[in-house]
Amino acid sequence: MMRAARVRHVLRGRDRLRRASRLDKVRWLILVSADVANLLALLGLLELTVRWQEGVPGWLAAAAAVLLLILLGLATRPFRIAVRGGRRPTVILAVSGVITLLLSVLLLIWAIPVWLGMLAPYVRRRTTLVLAVGSIVVVNVYITLATGFLIEIFLLQTVLTGLVTGGLLANLWLWRVAKDAHEGQEARAMLAVSEERLRFARDLNDLLGQSLADISAGAEAASRTLREDPSAAAGEMFEVRDLARQTLREVRSTVQSYRALDLDEVLASVRAVLEAADVRCAVRADTTSLTAETRTLLATVVREGATNVLKHSKAGHCTITIEDGVLEMSNDGVEGPVNDHAPDGLGGLSQRVSAAGGTLSTACTGDGAYLLRAAVPA
Repeated sequence: MMRAARVRHVLRGRDRLRRASRLDKVRWLILVSADVANLLALLGLLELTVRWQEGVPGWLAAAAAVLLLILLGLATRPFRIAVRGGRRPTVILAVSGVITLLLSVLLLIWAIPVWLGMLAPYVRRRTTLVLAVGSIVVVNVYITLATGFLIEIFLLQTVLTGLVTGGLLANLWLWRVAKDAHEGQEARAMLAVSEERLRFARDLNDLLGQSLADISAGAEAASRTLREDPSAAAGEMFEVRDLARQTLREVRSTVQSYRALDLDEVLASVRAVLEAADVRCAVRADTTSLTAETRTLLATVVREGATNVLKHSKAGHCTITIEDGVLEMSNDGVEGPVNDHAPDGLGGLSQRVSAAGGTLSTACTGDGAYLLRAAVPA
């Protein structure tokens, strides 16, 4: 029973890791490296053991060990809160500061860099540097006055402070860079969509602006001559009708041209976008024998399928094949139900494919992958 529960727990962990995005993996790596840096302070337990063997009271060494472990437990929180963009954990920082002060009285220098690392994400770098240098100076002056200057203590505290505090600052900087890069990718995608919409709007404005002005002028002229010469007004209205029909044809032609997609360009673009999102993409497509209408329809399906891969899955691999008018697009990392089409997504495409005499379907395969299949007349 317990073994089965452990197996399920391991499988869930593997599934979560497989579905994680690139940004999630970067965050996990940064958090683990920060925790590893803090674990250097566990060497303080070894120092306490040596002191106890040399005559330090057992209760004092045990109390110091417990405080050090509590400090390391608290040290896992502030950096994670900073990565999530949360508010400064004042209570945790204050409690850990008191613990660090108590351990510093015992000259347990391992605790000081840990607390500086906890504080670093919430203060200026200059403040962190001043506190780091100040702690090294104060501890070594205290040791010098008590037993004389010990170069090994000075070097150990300096190196430990640099590794722990500097490492946490470097990890925080790396996280911000990764997050900015991720947000930049999303911003570029939204900008590309906005630019395309603006281009289409400009085309429609150029097309309709003059035509609507001519229609308005013709209708106004017909209204002025209606009472005096109805036949002439009728002729002008016929001209307005012809102009309106011509404008309608031009609008339909523009929209059809706008909707026409180059299948090969879409395949190349989708592959580049998926691989940029850390999704390995394999494309095998024979598009030479397809008609223009079929190419446009399949390009639309590929583009919508790629959108679903990025938005509704944690895919690590995607395969796109096109042969004899049959498109199959499969990916792993499935999340949620796959049988119900959204009305403005694959549902709308399903209607368009059906209107063209084809079929569109989605299903989960035997190996747990998601399969999008569209078959249209070649």
